[in-house]
Amino acid sequence: MSSRTRTRRGVKVPAGATTVRIPRQRGRRSAQPFIVVVPDRPSLSREAAGFLGRLLWEHRRALAPLALAVLALPVTAVLHALAWWSGLLLAPLAAGPLVWLLIAQRRRPAADRGVLGWRIGLALLATAATAWLALGAAFGPLAGPLELLWLLTLIAGQSAWLIVRRTSN
Repeated sequence: MSSRTRTRRGVKVPAGATTVRIPRQRGRRSAQPFIVVVPDRPSLSREAAGFLGRLLWEHRRALAPLALAVLALPVTAVLHALAWWSGLLLAPLAAGPLVWLLIAQRRRPAADRGVLGWRIGLALLATAATAWLALGAAFGPLAGPLELLWLLTLIAGQSAWLIVRRTSN
Protein backbone atom coordinates (compact mmCIF):
# COMPACT_ATOMS: atom_id res chain seq x y z
CA MET A 1 0.00 0.00 0.00
CA SER A 2 1.49 3.32 -1.02
CA SER A 3 1.59 6.42 1.10
CA ARG A 4 -1.21 7.93 -0.96
CA THR A 5 -3.75 5.20 -0.20
CA ARG A 6 -2.76 4.51 3.41
CA THR A 7 -5.22 5.79 6.03
CA ARG A 8 -4.00 8.22 8.64
CA ARG A 9 -4.47 7.68 12.32
CA GLY A 10 -7.44 9.45 13.80
CA VAL A 11 -9.39 9.50 10.55
CA LYS A 12 -12.49 7.30 10.64
CA VAL A 13 -13.15 5.53 7.37
CA PRO A 14 -16.25 3.42 6.74
CA ALA A 15 -15.75 -0.28 6.10
CA GLY A 16 -15.25 -1.14 2.45
CA ALA A 17 -13.96 2.31 1.49
CA THR A 18 -10.62 3.45 0.18
CA THR A 19 -9.11 6.76 1.16
CA VAL A 20 -6.90 8.84 -1.06
CA ARG A 21 -4.73 11.45 0.64
CA ILE A 22 -3.99 14.55 -1.37
CA PRO A 23 -0.70 16.09 -0.22
CA ARG A 24 -0.58 19.59 1.18
CA GLN A 25 -0.60 22.31 -1.38
CA ARG A 26 2.04 25.00 -1.52
CA GLY A 27 1.29 28.08 0.45
CA ARG A 28 -1.13 26.33 2.82
CA ARG A 29 1.20 25.14 5.55
CA SER A 30 -1.24 25.39 8.44
CA ALA A 31 -4.21 23.79 6.63
CA GLN A 32 -5.08 20.14 7.09
CA PRO A 33 -4.67 17.89 4.08
CA PHE A 34 -7.70 16.87 2.05
CA ILE A 35 -8.95 13.32 2.44
CA VAL A 36 -11.29 11.87 -0.20
CA VAL A 37 -13.28 8.78 0.73
CA VAL A 38 -14.21 6.65 -2.28
CA PRO A 39 -16.39 3.55 -1.92
CA ASP A 40 -14.82 0.42 -3.35
CA ARG A 41 -17.84 -0.84 -5.28
CA PRO A 42 -21.47 0.23 -5.39
CA SER A 43 -24.11 -1.95 -3.79
CA LEU A 44 -26.47 -4.10 -5.82
CA SER A 45 -29.42 -1.87 -4.97
CA ARG A 46 -27.44 1.17 -6.18
CA GLU A 47 -26.64 -0.59 -9.44
CA ALA A 48 -30.30 -1.60 -9.92
CA ALA A 49 -31.51 1.93 -9.16
CA GLY A 50 -28.99 3.38 -11.62
CA PHE A 51 -30.02 0.92 -14.34
CA LEU A 52 -33.72 1.67 -13.78
CA GLY A 53 -33.08 5.42 -13.77
CA ARG A 54 -31.13 5.26 -17.04
CA LEU A 55 -33.84 3.10 -18.63
CA LEU A 56 -36.59 5.50 -17.59
CA TRP A 57 -34.58 8.49 -18.81
CA GLU A 58 -33.98 6.93 -22.23
CA HIS A 59 -37.69 6.18 -22.71
CA ARG A 60 -39.09 9.29 -21.02
CA ARG A 61 -41.13 10.43 -24.02
CA ALA A 62 -42.78 7.06 -24.43
CA LEU A 63 -43.84 7.11 -20.77
CA ALA A 64 -45.44 10.58 -20.78
CA PRO A 65 -49.02 9.33 -20.16
CA LEU A 66 -47.78 7.19 -17.26
CA ALA A 67 -46.04 10.18 -15.70
CA LEU A 68 -49.14 12.36 -16.08
CA ALA A 69 -51.38 9.67 -14.57
CA VAL A 70 -49.05 9.10 -11.63
CA LEU A 71 -48.82 12.87 -11.10
CA ALA A 72 -52.61 13.18 -11.19
CA LEU A 73 -53.04 10.91 -8.13
CA PRO A 74 -51.33 13.17 -5.56
CA VAL A 75 -52.70 16.32 -7.21
CA THR A 76 -56.28 15.12 -6.83
CA ALA A 77 -55.54 13.88 -3.31
CA VAL A 78 -54.28 17.35 -2.33
CA LEU A 79 -57.24 19.01 -4.04
CA HIS A 80 -59.62 16.70 -2.19
CA ALA A 81 -57.91 17.33 1.15
CA LEU A 82 -57.77 21.11 0.77
CA ALA A 83 -61.01 21.85 -1.07
CA TRP A 84 -63.36 18.99 -1.98
CA TRP A 85 -65.54 21.47 -3.85
CA SER A 86 -62.77 21.90 -6.45
CA GLY A 87 -64.29 18.83 -8.11
CA LEU A 88 -67.37 20.92 -8.84
CA LEU A 89 -65.20 23.49 -10.58
CA LEU A 90 -63.41 20.82 -12.63
CA ALA A 91 -66.58 18.96 -13.68
CA PRO A 92 -67.45 21.23 -16.66
CA LEU A 93 -63.99 20.50 -18.11
CA ALA A 94 -65.14 16.94 -18.82
CA ALA A 95 -67.34 18.24 -21.63
CA GLY A 96 -64.38 19.98 -23.31
CA PRO A 97 -63.16 17.02 -25.38
CA LEU A 98 -66.67 16.32 -26.68
CA VAL A 99 -67.01 19.98 -27.68
CA TRP A 100 -63.63 19.69 -29.43
CA LEU A 101 -64.89 16.63 -31.33
CA LEU A 102 -67.97 18.49 -32.56
CA ILE A 103 -65.95 21.53 -33.61
CA ALA A 104 -63.31 19.42 -35.35
CA GLN A 105 -65.95 17.46 -37.27
CA ARG A 106 -67.70 20.63 -38.33
CA ARG A 107 -64.54 22.47 -39.48
CA ARG A 108 -62.72 19.51 -41.01
CA PRO A 109 -64.99 16.52 -41.59
CA ALA A 110 -63.15 13.21 -41.46
CA ALA A 111 -62.88 11.76 -44.95
CA ASP A 112 -61.72 8.40 -43.62
CA ARG A 113 -63.52 6.24 -41.05
CA GLY A 114 -60.18 5.59 -39.34
CA VAL A 115 -59.68 9.28 -38.67
CA LEU A 116 -63.18 9.57 -37.26
CA GLY A 117 -62.55 6.52 -35.08
CA TRP A 118 -59.35 8.02 -33.68
CA ARG A 119 -61.06 11.34 -33.01
CA ILE A 120 -63.94 9.67 -31.18
CA GLY A 121 -61.56 7.44 -29.22
CA LEU A 122 -59.33 10.32 -28.16
CA ALA A 123 -62.33 12.44 -27.21
CA LEU A 124 -63.73 9.62 -25.07
CA LEU A 125 -60.34 9.01 -23.46
CA ALA A 126 -59.87 12.69 -22.66
CA THR A 127 -63.43 12.88 -21.33
CA ALA A 128 -62.79 9.88 -19.06
CA ALA A 129 -59.53 11.44 -17.81
CA THR A 130 -61.05 14.83 -17.02
CA ALA A 131 -64.11 13.21 -15.43
CA TRP A 132 -61.79 11.14 -13.23
CA LEU A 133 -59.90 14.31 -12.32
CA ALA A 134 -63.11 16.03 -11.23
CA LEU A 135 -64.41 12.99 -9.34
CA GLY A 136 -61.02 12.39 -7.74
CA ALA A 137 -60.88 15.95 -6.49
CA ALA A 138 -64.42 15.72 -5.14
CA PHE A 139 -64.41 12.25 -3.53
CA GLY A 140 -60.73 11.31 -3.30
CA PRO A 141 -58.62 9.64 -5.99
CA LEU A 142 -59.06 6.11 -4.66
CA ALA A 143 -62.71 6.24 -3.62
CA GLY A 144 -64.95 3.46 -4.90
CA PRO A 145 -64.41 2.55 -8.55
CA LEU A 146 -62.22 5.59 -9.25
CA GLU A 147 -59.01 3.59 -8.87
CA LEU A 148 -60.22 1.12 -11.52
CA LEU A 149 -61.24 4.00 -13.80
CA TRP A 150 -57.78 5.52 -13.27
CA LEU A 151 -56.08 2.26 -14.21
CA LEU A 152 -58.23 1.65 -17.29
CA THR A 153 -57.73 5.23 -18.48
CA LEU A 154 -53.98 4.89 -17.91
CA ILE A 155 -53.80 1.65 -19.93
CA ALA A 156 -55.89 3.08 -22.77
CA GLY A 157 -53.96 6.36 -22.86
CA GLN A 158 -50.56 4.67 -22.76
CA SER A 159 -51.58 2.22 -25.50
CA ALA A 160 -52.93 4.97 -27.75
CA TRP A 161 -49.80 7.06 -27.12
CA LEU A 162 -47.48 4.20 -28.10
CA ILE A 163 -49.54 3.38 -31.22
CA VAL A 164 -49.57 7.01 -32.39
CA ARG A 165 -45.83 7.39 -31.73
CA ARG A 166 -45.07 4.17 -33.61
CA THR A 167 -47.09 5.11 -36.69
CA SER A 168 -45.86 8.71 -36.88
CA ASN A 169 -42.14 7.80 -36.97
